[in-house]
Amino acid sequence: MSSLEASLAALSLYQEVPEGAIQAKSLVFKEKKSGSPVVLIALSSTKTDSKVVAKSVSGKEVRIANDDFVNEHFKVNAKEFSIANINTSQAGKYKIVLDSQIACAESSAVLVLSTESSKLALEASKLNAYLKSTGIEIVEVDFTATPAAPAPAKKEKKEKKKVAAPSDAALDDAKLIGITVDKFKDFPNWYSQILTKGEMLDYYDVSGCYILRPPSYAVWEQIQAFFDKRIKSIGVQNAYFPMFVSSRVLEKEKDHIEGFAPEVAWVTRAGNSELDQPIAIRPTSETVMYPYYAKWIRSHRDLPLKLNQWNSVVRWEFKHPQPFLRTREFLWQEGHTAHLTAADAQKEVLDILGYYQAIYEELLAVPVIPGKKTEKEKFAGGDYTTTVEGYIPATGRGIQGATSHHLGQNFSKMFGISVENPEGKDLPKVNVYQNSWGLSTRVIGVMVMVHSDNKGLVIPPRVSQKQAVVIPVGITKKTTKEAENQIYEAAKDVEARLVEAGVRAIGDYRDIYSPGWKFSDWELKGLPIRIELGPKDLEKKSVTVVRRNDNKKYTVSMDNLEKEIPEILEELQKDLFLAAKEKFDTHRVIVENWDEFVPALNNKNLILSPWCGVMECEEDIKDSSAKKAEEEQDEEVDDKAPSMGAKSLCIPFNQPTLKAGTKCVKCARKAINYTMFGRSY
Repeated sequence: MSSLEASLAALSLYQEVPEGAIQAKSLVFKEKKSGSPVVLIALSSTKTDSKVVAKSVSGKEVRIANDDFVNEHFKVNAKEFSIANINTSQAGKYKIVLDSQIACAESSAVLVLSTESSKLALEASKLNAYLKSTGIEIVEVDFTATPAAPAPAKKEKKEKKKVAAPSDAALDDAKLIGITVDKFKDFPNWYSQILTKGEMLDYYDVSGCYILRPPSYAVWEQIQAFFDKRIKSIGVQNAYFPMFVSSRVLEKEKDHIEGFAPEVAWVTRAGNSELDQPIAIRPTSETVMYPYYAKWIRSHRDLPLKLNQWNSVVRWEFKHPQPFLRTREFLWQEGHTAHLTAADAQKEVLDILGYYQAIYEELLAVPVIPGKKTEKEKFAGGDYTTTVEGYIPATGRGIQGATSHHLGQNFSKMFGISVENPEGKDLPKVNVYQNSWGLSTRVIGVMVMVHSDNKGLVIPPRVSQKQAVVIPVGITKKTTKEAENQIYEAAKDVEARLVEAGVRAIGDYRDIYSPGWKFSDWELKGLPIRIELGPKDLEKKSVTVVRRNDNKKYTVSMDNLEKEIPEILEELQKDLFLAAKEKFDTHRVIVENWDEFVPALNNKNLILSPWCGVMECEEDIKDSSAKKAEEEQDEEVDDKAPSMGAKSLCIPFNQPTLKAGTKCVKCARKAINYTMFGRSY
């Protein structure tokens, strides 16, 4: 089979389609009951009913697998899946459903197997031989067999149901290079397309890990610069600690590690040798850093000690990775500070939370609610946790934006971080008060989900890698070479002037694409504005500026470029925030009666309700409000997956007036505050 394997290895190379070749398709389904893949290989013309596929593998139900599922099992994007991703190592793990028209095809018949970026022409005999050689169970199915006709009454009922409830998420005007599904009908696939087609990330061959491409990393760089300046202004210094931590140290703080234990990744081998003791890859760095705080802090004069590191952490154990939101390795900053007094530490907690709120609202144009986590949701081992909570309008879910924790003296007692009492040497030593705080690349996912649309990304100007694209327009076959050169030279001059003025501008001078194609391409990538310049603009000594978010147009004089373009960008930044804030404000509702709680939740709202503060009641609220819709019950239970019930998101600092005698929204106890609940990521 070496020649065939060579052909399969070359699947990434585009091949011309031989005359008379027959188009075929290869799809991955997910079986609902077992969660196993099912691979379908059939002629493109064959109508492959998913119910027939399910029945052939003795499954209750199958449905087309999404990118994350295909990547997990075959290390490839769903649209790039092909027979090249099927091999002998997968025998016994799933079944192949093979169209009988392929299984029985003439040996010389040529089949064309396509992915999104490539084609492979292969004789039917070779395809069948290869599939058999893998050892994977093959189920031949005749999809052309006529099923028994249903009773007329049932048929009429089904037809009416189909007409009454269409659920096709495909966009009618979708283009090949653009987004092909509707944001509000198929959010997961929309989100995946937005990120990959917008060139924010790419899938990696380790499940749950992703490649941050330059446009997304540029957003992270803007956040780094913004935050780094502010934490340094309050005395924080950057440092770096190793990513490895011994099991002895990691397990020293029992309450803390219990919260991370399922997610810890362990190194157990070095080359061919087993390690004497397994070494963990940090899920967070408290236990990495604090033994050295105990070493370095000897006197109250050594305080405060304020260190931050920009690094990556690994949290492994979960079933449903989501780009930026839940990844096995992610970038973040983690600050760890030690203070002499609780008051000093607690002030810093709120200072940092204010910086996080500014990152979301001033840079990313995303409104957030600052507040305090409940005891159930606080950081393991800490005294209390403060948070900023966001809202995703398309799904009606809340999302934790960043957290700032006051650890009290819990860790300093465990790790022996103490100083002589400044009131006198004869007094007992004082354990320091500590904080930890962190913000990760999750912020990029939040930004994308809040602002982007069915045309592609929408990126706020302050964090966009490029803020403006200059595109020559109006050039036709009748345009003289001299006139064309004038347009291009003028466009390049506009680009240069904007760059000189501090605008991150780029020119698109690709002459193989039409202006319309370029417009769609840059809309897909989310650039805040495009600047069009053509013959009429030259005559008027102006340019046409179009905003990405709403297609609002401006005519800007060439004389005022340096002044007006930055103003348009700032106006766009402000409008993005106001639009997002309006959606958040109108979907954050006060509910005081339990009968109204779930209906409000199902209307994509976050809910402010009076609450008693009792953990058992908090758990009851989540369980009782769990969504029952069938589509939400297809996946295996995963504690870290998007919440189906209403979790407590935070106790907002800005509280509605709690009237005397107000009862908890769920139980008969007296309410002690208003708490924000919602389904969440």
